[in-house]
Amino acid sequence: QVQLVESGGGLVQAGGSLRLSCAASGNRISINAMAWYRQAPGKQRELVAAIASGGSTNYADSVKGRFTISRDNAKNTVYLQMNSLKPEDTAVYYCYAEASHGSSRLTYAYWGQGTRVTVSS
Repeated sequence: QVQLVESGGGLVQAGGSLRLSCAASGNRISINAMAWYRQAPGKQRELVAAIASGGSTNYADSVKGRFTISRDNAKNTVYLQMNSLKPEDTAVYYCYAEASHGSSRLTYAYWGQGTRVTVSS
């Protein structure tokens, strides 16, 4: 099993910044891809940004140039720096990780509990 613990959400005014963190923990785990998703009220969960173990990234068009995803592999932690926040960024943000265990090549998907981000206009 892998536990994902998120932090950093909160209330911010439009134009402000927040930094989300997500730390993965577990016994004999290897974390592969990590990502941030978000779900706004009444909408489907959507990918915000993803980062591979090697560092390659991709972003939703709506956040390109404003958000930056990064990771610290030694700490099994992924970050999301969110700048120039807009009211439409308001959502619950979920951490996502793909992990394998021990010598197994099987990969499993894990989700964090979510952290709320509210951007006021």
